[in-house]
Amino acid sequence: MSEALQVQLRKGVLEMCVLALLSREDGYAYDIAARLSELIGMGEGTIYPLMRRLQTDGLVKTYLEESDSGPPRKYYQLTLAGRASLTAQMTEWNAFTGAVAKILDDDAPTSAKRMGGIR
Repeated sequence: MSEALQVQLRKGVLEMCVLALLSREDGYAYDIAARLSELIGMGEGTIYPLMRRLQTDGLVKTYLEESDSGPPRKYYQLTLAGRASLTAQMTEWNAFTGAVAKILDDDAPTSAKRMGGIR
């Protein structure tokens, strides 16, 4: 898979992944970024603007919690609107990936046969 395609796929699912992580437990931006980097290879720089937008959109709220290793940390918590958005995005994602899988698994051989085989 090309790097450009990988970047586009990551960007397309980033919000859903952040909401999914926050549905399990509250988190601070650096920790969320580290988990995303580990799991899907997403860079840290993309998370901070997204977290601000999610807060502006009312999908997350924040609170401060004291830290043993420095200043208080800003934690993000999913709101009811955030949970609803996650559910809707997961439904759309599952329908989309199911349709793509069907195209790749079922239709590709049929189409190739109609076109005279794969070249």
